[in-house]
Amino acid sequence: MGTAERSRAIVLGASMAGLLAACVLADAYDEVVVVDRDELRDDDLPRKGVPQGNHVHALLARGRHIIEELLPGITDELISTGAVTGDVTGNVRWVMEGRRMPQPHSDMLLLSMSRPHLEQRVRTRVRALPNVSFLHRHDITGLLTSDDRRTVVGVSVVEDGRSRELAADLVVDATGRRSRTPAWLAELGFPEVEEVQQRIGVGYATQYFRLPPESMGDDISIDVVATPETGRGAICAGIEGGRTVVTAYGFLGDYPPHDSEGFLAFLKSLSGTDIYDTVKDHEPLGDPVAYRFPANLRRRYELMTSFPAGLLVLGDAVCSFNPVYGQGMTVAALGAMVLRDHVSRPGAPRAEGYFAELAEGAVDAVWSMTTGADLAFPGVEGERTEEWRQEQSYVGQLLEAATRDHSLLTAYARVVFLVDPPEALVAPEIRSAVRAASPDAPLAAEPH
Repeated sequence: MGTAERSRAIVLGASMAGLLAACVLADAYDEVVVVDRDELRDDDLPRKGVPQGNHVHALLARGRHIIEELLPGITDELISTGAVTGDVTGNVRWVMEGRRMPQPHSDMLLLSMSRPHLEQRVRTRVRALPNVSFLHRHDITGLLTSDDRRTVVGVSVVEDGRSRELAADLVVDATGRRSRTPAWLAELGFPEVEEVQQRIGVGYATQYFRLPPESMGDDISIDVVATPETGRGAICAGIEGGRTVVTAYGFLGDYPPHDSEGFLAFLKSLSGTDIYDTVKDHEPLGDPVAYRFPANLRRRYELMTSFPAGLLVLGDAVCSFNPVYGQGMTVAALGAMVLRDHVSRPGAPRAEGYFAELAEGAVDAVWSMTTGADLAFPGVEGERTEEWRQEQSYVGQLLEAATRDHSLLTAYARVVFLVDPPEALVAPEIRSAVRAASPDAPLAAEPH
């Protein structure tokens, strides 16, 4: 448990990143307090502070592994409370460029459920830890610092118009992409944090259905992947409560309509009509709900020359990815493991080392994958280097080859679900398999 300098840690935000941070901090601090402005109810309804909670969410295989490690038995609990289970490739129908991909068995478990369902179960487990408490309906108004303003020693909060101060030995900001840490740092006289943005203009609409059990066969999810030509895609997934959620999305301002008729027409316009054909004859459970995501955003805290002691940042507050790829919660889980490593060491955690390892261990590879994939859409701004062109060409050949050698799709899925690093796809045995399954196409130059 804690030491003289590890009496209390405060986590700002009860997001998935905040919950996992609280979980790892509970092993190192006497007391952990999670502060959030929302009312944290014990139900599966989306909360105001998570506006994207209505839409399809993916807990990638690597993220599930981490959460299971931190909260043993959570997988079985999620299944027992309604999460739909299947194999990552065997029970997921990927439609790419209008073509159904093969569905080999991958031995990777997929849990399909709503974001509120997952978050509520994780929150219940974290709340049950004896030294963790929650302050909900509290607005966070600022940081408390030492006299020299070089060390964060707590936070100020407001509840029902009443202000108070909470002392802490460590504050972890997990408040998401609207984090106020950059502004707080500026107020304290620290350098401006460098921000990198890639504007993608993604818009969502989501509608729920109650479909007959046979509607999707053995598939628990259908993913019609957006093509560069149309910039439109959709995901259809069975979730708890016998419901099916459909999220349609479009790039660069080509947003799906908010009315049921327009929503269906948008689904019909995709490169494959699989989702449209599945839901077109069934009554939806309410109208479509919209969400907008303007840009991939990364704050380069690891590049800062100075940073206050007693403060760390985690999750979307550091890097916010295009939600199309479902990486956010898993990257937050990877970040929680970095945090666990740092708070398990003697002494107070050092921001410089933490942010360096967070970048290397949780953010860098996923940021490259996401921004590289988004550059495939012609209107997305960014440099398309020769290396990027080689990578795109090679992945295209691999997916083409996967229609003949199905093991290649499993290898691809292991990277997409963050179990294996991207370099796994250019391993000699994978390149040989691509070459063997692509007899008429010379293999693209090896990506660097």
